[in-house]
Amino acid sequence: MKEIVVRAVDCHVFRMVENIPIYLLLKRSRNQVYPNIWQCVTGKIEQGEKALDAALRELKEETELLPVNMWTVDQVNHFFEAEQNRMNLIPVFAVEVATEFVTLSAEHTEYRWCSIEEGINLLLWNQQKQGLQTLHQMIMEKSEKLELSKVSI
Repeated sequence: MKEIVVRAVDCHVFRMVENIPIYLLLKRSRNQVYPNIWQCVTGKIEQGEKALDAALRELKEETELLPVNMWTVDQVNHFFEAEQNRMNLIPVFAVEVATEFVTLSAEHTEYRWCSIEEGINLLLWNQQKQGLQTLHQMIMEKSEKLELSKVSI
């Protein structure tokens, strides 16, 4: 294998409605890589940028939403790029927001606030589905893991 890289982040966005989290999914534009798929906030880490900062920047760029709380999710996504002979590791974050109003960038054509079941059904990549499930479990169990995973923003 040529290399292992950390060059992107996944960020699951949610808001609470009657003590139940609902999750934001974005539909990619037709002119993007992986056109028309539903995904969480996702993006590349810029040169010299920390993964945490990349997640916050991508949240702002893709949705204009402001974070209320932020966590690392107890999962690192991964995928293999055959042509580059490269393994990618993707830190997973979660951000709670207070508003439902999203301003999309040109990267996406639609957004949807989803239940956990709908979110899992819409997401294409198994790693993102697992990240969403892990986050949902962390929120619903209100476990010590949630407090220990909180990030200062």
